[in-house]
Amino acid sequence: MALSNQFLSELASAFGIATEFWDWKGRLTEVTDETVIAILAGMDVDAADPDKARAALEAHLQRPWTRLLQPCVVMEQGTPRRVHVHLPDGQWVRLAVRLEEGGWQDVPQTDDDEPARWIDGVLTGQAAFELHADLPLGYHRLQATTEAGQAESTLVVSPAFLGFPASMGEKRAWGYAAQLYSVASADSWGIGDLLDLADLATWSSTQQFASFVLVNPLHAAEPAPPLEPSPYLPNSRRYVNPLYIRPELVPEYADLDERARARIAQLKARLKKELTGEQLIKRDPVWTAKVEALRVIYDHGLRPARRMAFNDFLRREGRGLTQFATWSALVNRFGYNWREWPAELRRPSSPRVALFAQQHVDTIIFYTWLQWIADDQLRAAQSAAKEAGMRIGIMSDLAVGVGAHSAEAWTYGNLFAEGISVGAPPDHFNQTGQDWGQAPWRPDRMDDLSYAPFRSMVAGILRHSGGVRVDHIMGLFRLWWIPAGMAANEGSYVRYNHEAMVGILALEAHRAAALVVGEDLGVVEPSVRDYLRERGILGTSIAWFERDSDGRPLPPEAWREYCLASVTTHDLPPTAGYLAGDHIKLQYELGLLTESLATELGNAERERNAFIDALRERGFLTAYPATTEEIVEAMHRYLVATPARVLCAALTDAVGDRRTQNQPGTSTEYPNWQIPLSGLDGKPLSLEDLYHNEQAFRLAGIMNDFSGPLRLPRSEIELVVQS
Repeated sequence: MALSNQFLSELASAFGIATEFWDWKGRLTEVTDETVIAILAGMDVDAADPDKARAALEAHLQRPWTRLLQPCVVMEQGTPRRVHVHLPDGQWVRLAVRLEEGGWQDVPQTDDDEPARWIDGVLTGQAAFELHADLPLGYHRLQATTEAGQAESTLVVSPAFLGFPASMGEKRAWGYAAQLYSVASADSWGIGDLLDLADLATWSSTQQFASFVLVNPLHAAEPAPPLEPSPYLPNSRRYVNPLYIRPELVPEYADLDERARARIAQLKARLKKELTGEQLIKRDPVWTAKVEALRVIYDHGLRPARRMAFNDFLRREGRGLTQFATWSALVNRFGYNWREWPAELRRPSSPRVALFAQQHVDTIIFYTWLQWIADDQLRAAQSAAKEAGMRIGIMSDLAVGVGAHSAEAWTYGNLFAEGISVGAPPDHFNQTGQDWGQAPWRPDRMDDLSYAPFRSMVAGILRHSGGVRVDHIMGLFRLWWIPAGMAANEGSYVRYNHEAMVGILALEAHRAAALVVGEDLGVVEPSVRDYLRERGILGTSIAWFERDSDGRPLPPEAWREYCLASVTTHDLPPTAGYLAGDHIKLQYELGLLTESLATELGNAERERNAFIDALRERGFLTAYPATTEEIVEAMHRYLVATPARVLCAALTDAVGDRRTQNQPGTSTEYPNWQIPLSGLDGKPLSLEDLYHNEQAFRLAGIMNDFSGPLRLPRSEIELVVQS
């Protein structure tokens, strides 16, 4: 059934809300009135009846005419761009660009036939101007001068094509994908940290000849237990989770007296005792012990030059960091859900918040100090990766969004749609749909803010990274919005200004000389992949999902060149588990299947056999019968035979792990994001265990396209003696 009235349909179109979509089975599905009205309400638009829908539509269509300039213009370098100025009919106007690096450039006026219209009692006209195609890359300012004065807006000029960073040259690159929290060293605090990341990168480069390490999102989580396990449901994507700090790596640790060091050693020993025998990663006790140790170091103070560096960090980060730290302090006092705080504390601009900040200034400074330390240790990890010879280094992961009760939702207020969460419609692997519990940005408010929150976030994540993987990059084009109280399959798609967001992403990556990978799996419009390829942004190809028109494994030569190619991903079991059908059995146990277990296991067996047949036909698998390990290695040979410029191997595949890190569609039903890296026997492995893991060296030999496996490194003593 189509929408009940024309105004609601036009209003939905004006705000980018889909009224129908094609589902994963190729069926055209219509969206209900209730869903559209609820989504519009999330953007402060009342469309509860036809009269209100008509009034809202008229107000929306008139809005551009009430502004002299639109808030933000994004253009590709090399392509001219037309912009419009609205002012009282008959008045004169001049338009110029104030360049980011200094100087001005006049913008010539061009013909415009749009007739004047009455806006709020004023006959308003439209003038058109054409921006030059040769404007330099950067963030500039458009300045309109009229009889009444001046107005400015943001102009973003982005590279038309990003492509590969110069550090890659013309060579292919490969690297490991790792869940950092799961890769802990023997001397860590029970969870993989930023020192472990540096060491993992050093081993991957010097012993395995890898060019990057792709890690899970390192975004900031809650400041106090209970901590959300999912790195894809953060509280801020701008800041780093201090859980990943190694306390002993903080420079001031070396200056502590004996008593302070003993206190930290006691905290660590007590934590290790508490974690003995645990089969899962326990973030809460780790953070409780670690934050107390970090407070001991913080209380020691800073020498003058370090104080200068800290103050400079605070100056550069500005109000955003202070507000995040204030939110962290408020959470410790009033609880996590800021919507349940006293009313006068629910807005960061409130005088009551300012008073609270004055009364708790030391706590707030402590939280800013944590970000400074985390930033420094992340920089050190990237430096270690590059010094070890990695051409890309650390590749960060950018989550789709944040939770409704997050620091960002408190800081930015109505930038987020009220009463809406983000998810995904039903697909083959999640047949009831998914609700990720994330709050979506409002497209209209993003434009009003000139995409400043997005710009800050992308620049921050690329500051100490050689690349970024954008999770669910379709979210820059459209997101699946689910109104509160509705099921995941009752939502609809809402469109974003992808030209603006992709343009800003490309500009920041260009400035950082970084690689950008978009995770374009699942239900994706073909035009999305085409657009990303045209802009020089890589897609993602997973062996199990790459099929030809007949449903058979796609021949390796038919894969994309511009993609990050891998056998599996973090939302699937490691390849050994996938081959065993572990994902099907788990989905059945959790009630996530819409077909019978026998049917799904049969489908999985046919899929597995089809891929094994393809491996044998190509000569990648010769053993018969073949072991699981032999099949895993053959699938990576298949990967190497593709033209993909960037290859990725899951660290779990390198060691024979079977358990999945995340089962989509679940929260507490399965211990998502709490599984330690484990070996063939299912027992947890330390980072040091990797250094002598024969299976990892065999896989690295395949990824490097060597005729044989890499040799295990000799001991340091042997190397010294022979030198």
